[in-house]
Amino acid sequence: GNKGSNICCIEARSCIVVLSGWLSRGLATVSRTAVRRHCGQRAAGDNAGLSWTRKYRLEAFLVSTGIVALGEMGDKTQLLALLLAARFRKPVPIILGILVATLANHAAAGWLGGWIAAQMGPQLLRWVIGGSFLAMAVWMMIPDRLDDEEAGGGGQRFGIFGTTVVAFFLAEMGDKTQIATVALAARYPDLLAVVAGTTLGMMIANVPAVFLGDRIGSKLSMTLVHGVAAAIFAVLGVLTLLNVGRLL
Repeated sequence: GNKGSNICCIEARSCIVVLSGWLSRGLATVSRTAVRRHCGQRAAGDNAGLSWTRKYRLEAFLVSTGIVALGEMGDKTQLLALLLAARFRKPVPIILGILVATLANHAAAGWLGGWIAAQMGPQLLRWVIGGSFLAMAVWMMIPDRLDDEEAGGGGQRFGIFGTTVVAFFLAEMGDKTQIATVALAARYPDLLAVVAGTTLGMMIANVPAVFLGDRIGSKLSMTLVHGVAAAIFAVLGVLTLLNVGRLL
């Protein structure tokens, strides 16, 4: 009798072990499937978010580049580039000076725009940015003139590169393109994309001016160029006021 009982116990234990093995393998399979599904969904969500962020960054970069390149045409800083090129006749240090001055000036302007955006609520910020873009549209149609003090009157006291940096930085203070950078940085939270775009726009407008001088300026209608820039600012202003895009 005891022998038969022992056999039954052994068989019962064997069945329990087998069932436990099946159950553990089943749970492991279900767990792995759930983990894979969760990771796949999370990866898909991350990829979608990353794609949207890249698209938004590209938009900030391209809009900043286009607006500043058009707005700089015929602007006093472009006139300054023409004057420096005619005076020194050495394009490389002039171009490098313009690049350094623009990066420094627009980085500060972009930081200011980001700070302003952080201090205001979404509704107030929307109206301020929209109004700023509309004001820039009007300002774009007003021609600029270059003052003697902004034209690097100090001669070669700082060398060609230094003179260009100082003169260009000072001429850009309060200029259309600097104010545009402040507004763009407040509109788009990606400071790097905005500053990179506005800097590229400045270089697109000024590098040909340094090399070609009056030959390129005489073939362009500044009224038409400024009109296009004003139209872009006006459209951005209206879209911002209507809250089209990712402002709120």
